[in-house]
Amino acid sequence: MTAFHPKAVVELKSRQRTASDPDQPFAKANTLVRNALFYLGLATLFTHELDAIANHEWRIMPLLRSFPEEVGFTTFVLLHIPIFAVLIALVSSSNGRVRTLSRVGVGVFLLAHAGLHVLFAGEAGYEFSSSLSNILIFGGALVGGLYLAASHRDIYPSQ
Repeated sequence: MTAFHPKAVVELKSRQRTASDPDQPFAKANTLVRNALFYLGLATLFTHELDAIANHEWRIMPLLRSFPEEVGFTTFVLLHIPIFAVLIALVSSSNGRVRTLSRVGVGVFLLAHAGLHVLFAGEAGYEFSSSLSNILIFGGALVGGLYLAASHRDIYPSQ
């Protein structure tokens, strides 16, 4: 995790809107919407990873599919520990820039992830055909796209 740095707080506060700003109610509402979209997107990703176990996702992943079944499964599950730990640390960083860029990265990943599922759908071992799987994958992409759209001012602060 990024350590607290007073300069980062000053920079973040200087970018925040003041109470006299006429767009301030919009800014608060936009922040609430952005946060809700981000957490919904992250939740769909985490829940998809639960669904990925039931659908044997390691069997279609380029490196993991070459392992024996038990090794592929175990590796798939254990790799999620450091991946989730790093992801949670980044998206909750006390450094505003790291946090914002990480959250934008999650939004982009949710879109790219859906694209990967479209590509892998033709694989013989692809099992993500249930409504639940499709809602988690493509709903996550939709929420990720909406999050990116709502985050336009954070991504391009000068515009």
